[in-house]
Amino acid sequence: MPSASTALVSLDLLGTLAFAINGAMTAVRTARLDIVGIVTLGMMTALGGGFIRDILLDDLPPTTFLDGRYLAVAALGGLIAFVLGQRLEKLATPINVLDAAGLSLFAVTGTLKGLEWGLGATQAIILGGVTAVGGGTLRDVMVRQVPAVLHSGLYAVPALIAAGLTAAFDAGGLPLLPWTVVAAAVCFAVRLLGVRYDLHAPRPRDMKSRD
Repeated sequence: MPSASTALVSLDLLGTLAFAINGAMTAVRTARLDIVGIVTLGMMTALGGGFIRDILLDDLPPTTFLDGRYLAVAALGGLIAFVLGQRLEKLATPINVLDAAGLSLFAVTGTLKGLEWGLGATQAIILGGVTAVGGGTLRDVMVRQVPAVLHSGLYAVPALIAAGLTAAFDAGGLPLLPWTVVAAAVCFAVRLLGVRYDLHAPRPRDMKSRD
């Protein structure tokens, strides 16, 4: 059974790769950037949530600058999207799947890091949510889109569900694995259901009538 710290880093790196590919694919599909722009947007998507998390925790310099694997994995994700861009630029499904994967993994790892730093459950859940949506929000702003967290079908909600489950499992003394994987899987499923069936968090009545 891997230690908590090893599992946390592994999940964090997997989320970094997923978000990097997602952000770079978004650049290929919507912004028509060159290789520098594609890799930069991928890295920003992958690392932005972690930057915000570490700044809020006053864990400086951020983990990304202390562990070169994060920069390497983020850059690799951007390059993968660049190489496969012509094949994937018209496919929305891979972007949605990778976005859901990164959202799920970062919600879990952000919450776990908050708990490791002694935050209460509520604060750790908020930190998990911020970690999950931070990179995607920066991505959307950079390509001049309304951030998905503000409007997209169940974006912040599944992240907060995963963060809440992670905090609950920790409070119950359950082993890190497989229960954090369960929390991430729930977030992943809820996010994709929201995309598939165009589900949204509650909106004002006049906004519903315009959709």
